[in-house]
Amino acid sequence: MLGALSRTIRSKDKCILLNLYKSVVRPNLEYCTSSWSPHYVKDKELLEKVQHRFTRMFPDLRKLPYLQRLRELELWTLEEKRIRSDLIEVYKIINGLSTISFHTFSEFSTNITTRSHSLKLAKRRVTTDLRLHFFLKRVINIWNSLDEKTVKSSSLNVFKGNLERLRQA
Repeated sequence: MLGALSRTIRSKDKCILLNLYKSVVRPNLEYCTSSWSPHYVKDKELLEKVQHRFTRMFPDLRKLPYLQRLRELELWTLEEKRIRSDLIEVYKIINGLSTISFHTFSEFSTNITTRSHSLKLAKRRVTTDLRLHFFLKRVINIWNSLDEKTVKSSSLNVFKGNLERLRQA
């Protein structure tokens, strides 16, 4: 898709190329990431190479390092986007905005500490390698590391804004 885009669009305008990338290429890269999230480094790098190639399409950004090109274009790495979508899904489940019931999904931790938030999820022991990379297992540590202000957000949009704030910090 990216090759077809670069061959057919002659304009190097950032706005045009970004909109095309976000609407044509990136959905293919993010397809089914909530159920299939790559956990092997080689798979993550393979997906990230596509976005890496896209950021090099801009002549004025070509010489910059990849992460700086992403900042210039106001894009997230694909790994950050996967984590963000996982956290948004957990927020929806906890706050009843999803069809999945929280009690069938997980339970809150009974271990009360002063250094964490009140919506900390309990960690379940995993005995097989198969379940090691399932949704709950891969997102629980990240969710538990968030601050109180973020997890207690009043709405989904406020939660997304708080995630953006944490990313920039």
